[in-house]
Amino acid sequence: MADSSQSQQIEEGRKLFAVGCSSCHGLNAEGGGNGEGEVAGPSLIGVGAAAIDFQVGTGRMPAVQPGAQIPEKPPVYTQAEIEALAAYVASLAPGPAVPAEESYDITNVTDDQIARGGELFRTNCTACHNFAGKGGALPNGRYAPSLMDSTPRHIYQAMLTGPQQMPVFSDQVLQPDDKRDLIAYVVALQEQKDPGGFGLGRLGPVSEGLWGWLVGIGLLVGVAVWIGAKGVKVRRTDAD
Repeated sequence: MADSSQSQQIEEGRKLFAVGCSSCHGLNAEGGGNGEGEVAGPSLIGVGAAAIDFQVGTGRMPAVQPGAQIPEKPPVYTQAEIEALAAYVASLAPGPAVPAEESYDITNVTDDQIARGGELFRTNCTACHNFAGKGGALPNGRYAPSLMDSTPRHIYQAMLTGPQQMPVFSDQVLQPDDKRDLIAYVVALQEQKDPGGFGLGRLGPVSEGLWGWLVGIGLLVGVAVWIGAKGVKVRRTDAD
């Protein structure tokens, strides 16, 4: 019975793939367009269910148009359809599976584990995603996206599959416990308030310096102009 249900899900995924994905990724997910104007997409053989769940679940796929970076957007497919697409691609060749929920469950993490996750984040992620997880620019029109709206499930999948220019953090590089602690730290960043008021994107001295020049110096210039204009009026009054 389970095999029959899985076969039905794979078949449903195959149909969805043929309609929504094959023009770029090939009818059998082998990659490339058909030579008649379709955009060439990479092969999906061996990418695994986790990659499909991430890309389609975050709305990056199907892409609106090709580009250096495919942005996140609201998902086009329902969760059941995403699972069917993932099952179909997973049936083509082995690849990373969708992680079990307990893998990224951070309900019972301790403060020590969150602190450890912060160390892992600063070592492996801040060069691209910024020390506060706000994202940052990369060469050739690409960028590391902000993690402020990312879910634990999608963060874990991103580490497993390495979407776009992100490297793969396999279990040999970051063990499952490392991934969980890192996710707990990112969620802590998402929930963190700005005690000083405005966060200014948490970009550090760049945004703070820009604020100082545009607002602080701007106010000083405005005050100087106002004082100068007031002084002129006073002198005119004395002359009269």
